Amino acid sequence: MAKKKETKEEPLEKQLWKSADKLRKNIDAAEYKHVMLGLIFLKYISDAFEELFNKLNSGEGEYTGADPEDKDEYKAENVFFVPKDARWNSLRDQATQPTIGKIVDNAMDSLEKENSDLKGVLPKVYARQNLDPTTLSELINLISKIALGDAKSRSADILGHVFEYFLGEFALAEGKKGGQFYTPRSVVELLVEMLEPYKGRVMDPCCGSGGMFVQSEKFVKDHQGSINDISIYGQESNQTTWRLAKMNLAIRGIDSSQVKWNNEGSFLNNAHKDVKVDYIIANPPFNVSDWSGDLLRKDGRWKYGVPPTGNANYAWIQHFMYHLSPSGQAGFVLAKGALTSKSSGEGDIRKALIDEGLIDCIVNLPSKLFLNTQIPASLWFMSRNRSNGKFRDRRNEILFIDARNMGHLINRRTRVLSNGIEDPEDNDIKVIADTYHNWRNPDGQYEDVKGFCKAAPIERVKELDYVLTPGRYVGLAEVEDDFDFKERFASLKAEFEEQLKEETTLNERISNNLSKIKLDE
Repeated sequence: MAKKKETKEEPLEKQLWKSADKLRKNIDAAEYKHVMLGLIFLKYISDAFEELFNKLNSGEGEYTGADPEDKDEYKAENVFFVPKDARWNSLRDQATQPTIGKIVDNAMDSLEKENSDLKGVLPKVYARQNLDPTTLSELINLISKIALGDAKSRSADILGHVFEYFLGEFALAEGKKGGQFYTPRSVVELLVEMLEPYKGRVMDPCCGSGGMFVQSEKFVKDHQGSINDISIYGQESNQTTWRLAKMNLAIRGIDSSQVKWNNEGSFLNNAHKDVKVDYIIANPPFNVSDWSGDLLRKDGRWKYGVPPTGNANYAWIQHFMYHLSPSGQAGFVLAKGALTSKSSGEGDIRKALIDEGLIDCIVNLPSKLFLNTQIPASLWFMSRNRSNGKFRDRRNEILFIDARNMGHLINRRTRVLSNGIEDPEDNDIKVIADTYHNWRNPDGQYEDVKGFCKAAPIERVKELDYVLTPGRYVGLAEVEDDFDFKERFASLKAEFEEQLKEETTLNERISNNLSKIKLDE
């Protein structure tokens, strides 16, 4: 008798997402996101509270004589105090009440009143008419299954992972709008793996939902470090996104007191004006034209040249450099056009940055990595001190990596870089990061690879008129003997035809909409 093929059980977060997505019904993903993430957050802080509450209540050992309702006991152990009406068990017991929406909103209010760090952060969206009590009851029962067990660390790890996974899935569901609060996880992983922020101050001046900080914390933990060795500084202009960041960090036990919100943005209202940091990790919005540059022509941050009023790319670069300590390093995403642009003085600024020896490495990224734009992107790595003792002296060269052919599609519109979790042999992030480290480290075994990486002397960069496009330096990859031209041609043809179909459909929609407008007129 033939053996039954074993089916691999889906991870908990995927099962939960599928169940939660079915319950979404007609609620827009952008709105539903706050419903789901708010409940996951509430479950996390309640789990952490209940575990400490039980220890205090037992009154054993170091907890002898402790009062489980004393807020100071929780503050001392960095645990949020949860009032009785906001505890998860209480909400779960009332889940079938027709007024459950109002009950959850009141719970969020109570939490904010008892914990100043959460003031203005938590969503109060549960009593709205488009979220019926039956659906909310089912969601509460669904989330009650998460993080069964009594260890705070386990609760934080599982719930934090679920929170992060849901952020990514909501970003995918929202598409272009989702990209405004979420940097794809594989891009964040690559930035962090290359920079290696083990210890010190980490800043993201356009922090979105806090993914750069979460990944930095994870990196430190994975390398047996202490998260207390890093402190974070952030700023976000969108208040709704800032709230997500505060919850995302709180669920990981990361101090977010220096993650600020202001609707003027980092250029006009620099919340950390005098702060110098060891690492900057960021994904600023591409090619922003309305960044108030006309009001900042004489700003002290423009050490390498005044950026054009019509594009913020080189304003972001200089903002990052302004905040780096004398040995600080930065890794950030920019539109690929910034590698070659000469308009409105951008070429002169890039020349000054290269002549000062600040640019360490440029990585050309594959297409379709970002949800909110199809603009080609690159990673820039910069350092205030490229001759320091920690790494070898790299002042006379720049490393160029062309990763355009890496990654794999997870749907027609979205590509990710592999991280070796599903297949240890397939790890794009490690290949790119190892290339950088082997070039940068004194004991590294680096070699140029045609079509992929090249350590180019600064003189060569000057010869090419200070253009930083990796393809100009790495050359063409050597073609393998078993290259199947027919197969490659067929693949490209199919991809082209698919894009042509999409363009035709889009043109038809535009034409139909224009016709409707004319008829209405």
